[in-house]
Amino acid sequence: MAEVSTGLGTGRASVSAVLDFAWTAGEFTATEAMAGTSLTRSTAIDAIDTLVTAEVLRELPNARAIGDYRSGRPARRFALAADLGVVMGIDAGDTHLAVAVADLLDRTLVHHRVEVDPAQSVDDRRATILQHLAAARDEAGVPPERVLAVCAGVAAPVNRDGISPPHPDGFWERTNPGLAEALRDWAPVVEVKNDAQLAAIAEGTLGVAVDCRDYVALLASERFGGGVVVDGHVLHGAHGGVGEGVVFDHIIGVGSAVGLRYALEEQARAAVAEGEAPADGALGRLVADGPVDPRLVLTLAASGDSDALHIAERVGATLARVVGVLGSMYDPARVIICGAVAESIEPVLAAARRILPDELHLPAPEILASTLGAEVVSAGAIATARKAARERAVPRLAEQRLTA
Repeated sequence: MAEVSTGLGTGRASVSAVLDFAWTAGEFTATEAMAGTSLTRSTAIDAIDTLVTAEVLRELPNARAIGDYRSGRPARRFALAADLGVVMGIDAGDTHLAVAVADLLDRTLVHHRVEVDPAQSVDDRRATILQHLAAARDEAGVPPERVLAVCAGVAAPVNRDGISPPHPDGFWERTNPGLAEALRDWAPVVEVKNDAQLAAIAEGTLGVAVDCRDYVALLASERFGGGVVVDGHVLHGAHGGVGEGVVFDHIIGVGSAVGLRYALEEQARAAVAEGEAPADGALGRLVADGPVDPRLVLTLAASGDSDALHIAERVGATLARVVGVLGSMYDPARVIICGAVAESIEPVLAAARRILPDELHLPAPEILASTLGAEVVSAGAIATARKAARERAVPRLAEQRLTA
């Protein structure tokens, strides 16, 4: 647990140890805190009493009071205070905005997702984000002072100060419209991070990489971008650009950072236009109906439609080249395909798995579909905000209450 910058008295380390234990312990006794922290009984009790005084821990009714007492002196019972505060997570994509309010442990209280205009100005984008953030906080019934941490995920590299570098087309400035400064007064701890890095955190916290120390979470629906974890650490870089997808513009056989959603539509249209798939077939009718929903192409492929399977094979070959590059650069054990497209992407993954071993000399990483769907970045933002609250905001809150 991170140490706070100023003191909680001479027992700072023991108070931090008990607070860290309480975070996942549920209801506990001093004896259980001793066992969980390796503190002596007197030190554990002193730390517990300090946190109770700070109203960070609550003392619960003892066994006699709740009718469960049999004999002997009932043990004192404690739990993390339920009303300490909340955290907020933001997924600020190019065409969507998701905002969530969650408690400190495991419940999401409010979640909103809306489409946004990618042509919005920087000022309008910032105003839209703040408007939806305030609306979510109000819906949750949370006063501003109870927001302990906020984490925003953006489709841009982000340095350690929450600032994105300039982009030739202004894209990074629009998706990260000065959020570090705009959110500064929203919570004691504010973090702005790259969306793929948050996807990696989500996968390692509650997704298919919980037990894995080396993996890449590949956001793949709209544009490729990888959150890279090596030896259990999320890689960042000087500007937060590790895993940035522009590299795929220069890879033969990929040629673009455009994601699987658009690749499936493009290949479906091309197959029909060039006569490879009959216009009166299932794929041809799908293309003729207007915008191509990639999920319907994948559903056709999963049902065995030969034309759709051919599309899946082509897109799978592209994905195999992408994963091959990631495999050569970072040597992951797993590459996890994330985003809304992951739900139905299996026909493409099946093709990529067959092709991948020829794309690199190292053992091929396992290719998996995320189970977290379109909200993978939101989930990572909430997980990051909870961690920030646990390690920084709540210890500061305890200190403030004790020194007030």
